[in-house]
Order: sequence, then C-alpha cells, then structure tokens
Amino acid sequence: MTHPDRPTHTERPAPPSDELVLAAVERASHHQARDTPAAPVWTILEHLALPRRSAAARDVRERLGALRAAGLLECSRRHSVPTWALSDAGTAHLQVARRAGVLAALPESPQHRAWQNARTAAAQEIGRFRESARERLERAARLLEAEPPPRSDAWLELAEELQRACRRVASATYCLYEWAEPDDDRADVDAHTDPDDDALDADERARRRARRAGRRNVRLWDDGPAR
Repeated sequence: MTHPDRPTHTERPAPPSDELVLAAVERASHHQARDTPAAPVWTILEHLALPRRSAAARDVRERLGALRAAGLLECSRRHSVPTWALSDAGTAHLQVARRAGVLAALPESPQHRAWQNARTAAAQEIGRFRESARERLERAARLLEAEPPPRSDAWLELAEELQRACRRVASATYCLYEWAEPDDDRADVDAHTDPDDDALDADERARRRARRAGRRNVRLWDDGPAR
C-alpha cells in the first residue's frame, strides 16, 4: 500500500514513436524559413516538445540515426551542423501511418505557440500600452503650453519615450488583431506586408515595410529605458 505522505515513483514517459519522430521532422522542415527544408535536431525536439537535455531527447537523437539507416531520413550539414529531412521512403511511410490512423498528434508547433503567446500578452498589455501613450501625449501638450518654453532636452527625451510608447501600441495591436493564425503546413514568417500595400506607390510601400520590422517581437515590450 502506498503511504499518502511519501512520493510515488513516476515512470518516465515513453519516447515518441518512429512515426511521430518522422512527423516532427516533416513539420520542422515545413517551418524552415530557408531554401533547404532540412532541420537541425534542436528544432525537431521543439516540435516534439522535448527538453534538449532530457532522456527522451537523447533517445530521439539515436532514433534519427536509426531512421536514416532504414532509409526513412536523409542527413545533410549546414555550417557543420547535421540537419534532417524525410526521404521519399520516409514520406511514403508517414502517409501509410496517417491512413492507418496510427499516428499520434504532434504537440503544438513552436510557431503556433509563439502566435498564441503573443496574442495572450497583447490582450493583457494593450490597455496599459495605450494609457502609457496617452500620458506622453498629454505631457507633450503641457510642454507646448509651458512658459517659459522647456529646453530642447525635454523634447528630445519625450520624443524617445513617445516613439517607444507608440511602437508598443502598434505591436500589441498587430499581435492581437492582425497576425493571422499560422498554418502548420508552411513557415509563418512576417514579410512585413499588409493587404492594402498594393494601393501604395513603391516608396511608401518600402517605408511601411521598414517600420513594421519587429512588430511580432514581444520581447521589445519590456519597461526598460529606450535605446
């Protein structure tokens, strides 16, 4: 009988099946924003939701070699790093497993998780970001009315704060309302485009695309000083 105050032994989760590893390689290849679809092992582990230093990750690394030996995977190198992709036989094997209904579902993909996390963060923060921008706009109005006029440094400091405040509102707005849910059949890369861009001339289109850089990067939302 197990004592209620003593920790029970938890069995280590079973490692992913060969078919699930192949599915992770396939999806990782689809999400590669590169000319080559081959993916490094750490990307494959992310698609399996496995920590890199776990026992299951070590098992997957060994499994990749075994699947290559079986002709189901191809291995190449990019900058001396091994990368993996399905062979034709591996693709066929995966299709058979899907038709037979024996292929378990992969965990949420890294790109879908990034989209979901950004939406959640934007919903939580957009009100605060709007209030921050409003406060700085009100400060600008007070500076415009001040007598004697403030020194130039006050305006330069406010300009940095206001730009940062507006960019945070813009980024949160994009993440919450404009970033479409990723399709796991392809890489979700921000091309800095918008459906209305075709109505713009080339120069204005280029300016807008340049301004959109970093709009998905929630790490730029921290409250540290503007740089």
